[in-house]
Amino acid sequence: MKVYALVGRSGTGKSYKAHMLASEKGIEYIIDDGLFIKGNKILAGISAKKESTRVAAVRRALFLHPEHAREVKEAIREAEPESMLILGTSEKMISRITSQLGLPPVTEIITIDDISTQGEIRRAQRYRHEQGKHVIPVPTFEIRKDFSGYFIDPLKIFRVVGKGKRIETLEKTVVRPTYSYMGRFYIADTAIEAIAAYNAANVEGVYRVLSTSIKSRDDGLLIFIEVAVRFGFRIHNVLETVQSNIAKDIDRLTGINVIQVNVTAKSLVV
Repeated sequence: MKVYALVGRSGTGKSYKAHMLASEKGIEYIIDDGLFIKGNKILAGISAKKESTRVAAVRRALFLHPEHAREVKEAIREAEPESMLILGTSEKMISRITSQLGLPPVTEIITIDDISTQGEIRRAQRYRHEQGKHVIPVPTFEIRKDFSGYFIDPLKIFRVVGKGKRIETLEKTVVRPTYSYMGRFYIADTAIEAIAAYNAANVEGVYRVLSTSIKSRDDGLLIFIEVAVRFGFRIHNVLETVQSNIAKDIDRLTGINVIQVNVTAKSLVV
């Protein structure tokens, strides 16, 4: 496997340029921000932007969590890529990522200055600083026409304005394609409900899915699901598994932020 690296400071537009660079060099797979990506699909991983602190986000981006690293390593093994592009803020970061994932040494390092003009870099930095927006190289998905297309994540940006005044804002992770102009993507609520119902029905202890509903907000989804539980199973554990499986699978399959999964045991079946 030939491993390429794209290196640049945070907020300089690496993710925005990633697909263009990968296309030019014939690279199908990208490692960015804790994610393993092929084309317009996230194959494995968890975005570092979903972590609640900066330290946790760095650990996630470096694949320091054993289960996270194991999942991505397995996906890489199954994909058997001939080449891969890794994004990082420094050569040291790239080296740590390759070590954690058991990848070969990097054969070519490209810096953001090699593929972007200073004007583009300044615009990217200003965009991040002023609006708190970040780009990851997978397509925008929308739920109907009023979905905003970005995730609200818990990472916070602090800006000082004037004398000691501090403005606190939430960083938004914008999911935005640089390579598809053929039209727009929409995911109907019924499709999300089907994913939720399928996951719930496959949890041991669930007798039947009684109902599912979704509420779409600008910052993501609220999911409500009612189930009948089989007698003899610990109800709390069953509902917790349903909740976890639904949140993970919707995130994995659609890239849409799940704010809450509210599960109700409506009946008990003996």
